[in-house]
Order: sequence, then C-alpha cells, then structure tokens
Amino acid sequence: MSRLHPLSPLLRGLRFSVLIVAAFSWQTFSDLGPRRWALGVLVIGVVVIIGSVVSYLVTGYEVVGRELRIHEGVLVRRNRAIPVERLQSVELVQPVLARILGLAELRLEVVGGARTEATLAFLRRDEALALRARLLGLGTDSPALPAAEPEYGVFQVSNRNLFFSQLLRPVWWLLPFGIAVPVVDAVVDGKIGFVGIASTATAVLGAISAPVRVLLGDWNFTLATAADGLRIRRGLLETRATTVPAGRVQSVVVEWPRLWRSAGWVRAFMHVAGVRGQEGDGGLPRAGLLPVGTVPELEAVLAQALPGVVLRDIAVQPVPKRAWIFAPLSRGVLGYHVGPHAFASRAGLVTRRLTVVPYARIQSVRVRQGPLQRRRRLASVFVDVAGGGPSAVAAHIDVTLAQPLARELAERSRAARRVA
Repeated sequence: MSRLHPLSPLLRGLRFSVLIVAAFSWQTFSDLGPRRWALGVLVIGVVVIIGSVVSYLVTGYEVVGRELRIHEGVLVRRNRAIPVERLQSVELVQPVLARILGLAELRLEVVGGARTEATLAFLRRDEALALRARLLGLGTDSPALPAAEPEYGVFQVSNRNLFFSQLLRPVWWLLPFGIAVPVVDAVVDGKIGFVGIASTATAVLGAISAPVRVLLGDWNFTLATAADGLRIRRGLLETRATTVPAGRVQSVVVEWPRLWRSAGWVRAFMHVAGVRGQEGDGGLPRAGLLPVGTVPELEAVLAQALPGVVLRDIAVQPVPKRAWIFAPLSRGVLGYHVGPHAFASRAGLVTRRLTVVPYARIQSVRVRQGPLQRRRRLASVFVDVAGGGPSAVAAHIDVTLAQPLARELAERSRAARRVA
C-alpha cells in the first residue's frame, strides 16, 4: 500500500488552521485580549496538525486489478474501491504552496457521486501524473499509457480576451450606483454613514469578486486532446489539469452574452457526470470548455469535445407563432435541431443559449404538456442526460410533432449506444 507525501500533514494542517483562525471574529479578539487570543490560535493549530499527522498515518491507496482502493479513517476505518470504468474525470490540482514544493493533489470524479469521490492530497507531482496515467490507461484498456502522452489539437485562450470579456459584465453597471450612495449621503447629511460605507463595500466586492475569480481560475486556459481523453489546463495561482476520458461529455452549452456579441465572442461549458464545476442557471453544475473565444475557435473546440458535431450545420427549427404567449420576447429565439450526431435546442434573450446533447448520452426523453399548452395545441420535449446536467428542450412545439420527435430521439439514442 502506498502512502501520501510526508509533507501532506503540514499542508493540510496549515490550510485548516488558516480557515479556523479566519473564523475568529474581531469581537473574540477584543474579549480575550492579544495574549489569550494568540494562545488559542496556537492550541488550535497544534491540534489540527496533530490530527492531520494521525490521518496521514492511517491513509493509503493501492491499485488492485481495475480498482483504486483507498484506506482511511481514524476512529472509523473506511475502505473504498473505485472501479476505473466509473471514472468521469481526473483532476490534478496544485495550490501555490504545493506547487512550490513540487506536490499535487489528485481528485477523482465518478458518475453519480454527490461530491468528489476521492482526493489524494498530496503526492509528488511525477507520482500523481503516473497514477493518473495508470488509472486512465486501465479505463481505456491501455495499461502502458505513459504519463507524458503526446497532445494534439492544442488550443489556448487569449488572456487579453479573457480580461476584457470580464469587463463586459452587467454587474459593473451597479458599481457607480453603489459609490454614489455615500457621496449623496455625505452631501445631504454632511457626513458618511455606516449604511453608505456598507453599500459601497458591497457594490465594489460584488463587481470585482466574480471577474477576479474567473480571471484567476481560467488564466492560461489550454485545451488539447491525447490518447487518454480531453485535457484542460488552467489557473494562475492555483493550477488545475483536468483529463476527461473520451465519451464522458454528456452535453455542451454554448452561450452568447448580449454584451459579447459586438466583439464576436462566445463561451462554452460542458457537463460531465459527477464533475462539480461552476454553477450555471438553475444551480446545475458545469465545467468550463471555452471561457471566451470566437465562433471559429468554438467550432475547433467543439470538434474535440463532441466529435462529429459541426456548429455551422445546426439549423434551428422555429416554434409556431401561437407560442408567443409563453415567450413574448424570445419566441423568435426558441427552436430545436435534430442533427446526424446530436440534438440541439436554443433559448434565451439577453444571453442566447444553445444546448447540444450527443445521442449516445441521452438518458431519457419525455413530453410535457400543460393546460395552456393543450389549448394552444403545443407541447415541450425534454432530453435529459446523466448526472443532473442541463436538459435540451424543444419548447412549445406543435403537438403533432412532439410524440414523433420523442420517438425519433429515443431510437437515435439506442442506435448511437449500439455503435458506441
């Protein structure tokens, strides 16, 4: 049985200690005084580090056959066996301190998991790369897959475009109003009140936090294809290298934000069952596939994520005019497309959204018709994927087309699975 790196307790102990100390409020510091507060912080740090050392001594892993087995637990021992066939993605994460020390964290995502199935923190970077290659090799029946497998079709997002795309966020519009509140308050009352300061801080933090998080997370975003699947590397302070084996992408969502259209930019997300990336509409998890790029760049990326799907060939069928009552402003945007390799649906007004689902990844097809839809002779066809990903919806189509469309999609799904 192999163990984690000896410095793992130190890194994990420091991380937990910082989080606990940060939870200490200023009021606690004022009540205890500097000496007692420092003593309390020291005791908490020692306890956390001791706990991390004990956890390190009882944690180990091994590869047995086609399974990764992880043994852990202090009071309650847990032995988990993860079949390589269930692996949806393997992510190599390097926080700043771990990168300085040449260490990495390996995160394994499986289908149906409510959280990350297994986290091995920390391993030597070369050891983590070798373990990742071995697990992915077992999943593709290629146990001899090298850790440095050659890549092709490499594409890198422009950091300049990424920076300026974050300046075209509607949230920036709220910033002048937030700053104007304390100014008006000072002019009227002759002083700056607590409400004015709080509103200014909230507006500034709200406008800055999301763009900064995107910039730090997607800096130097690189996508490539290798024998073990789709490879994505990104990050400025904390670097992430994700490998998604072939056939694991359940769906792709392409978005055209209103403020980006004049620059000709789009963005794309992919849904991989078990992978918890950033949340999209409705709180659905999705992972970045293209933070920002042009339509030709998107077509190149889409060809790697969903082989056979060509964006320019997607011709959306519009919905009937009598569907205006359900979407009076965006009726002209709604539509669907039945292509040779995937089903696609379009929706959205301010942010236009195209959802593409390969036939082999369809889990279920359902037809829904509400009371008002029955009166309008309309129905909606929902195409669901595994892992709770976003559904592609042929919304408010003619009722005579709904059932035939559902049967056609079910048959195409069965045929695609047989081929796969």
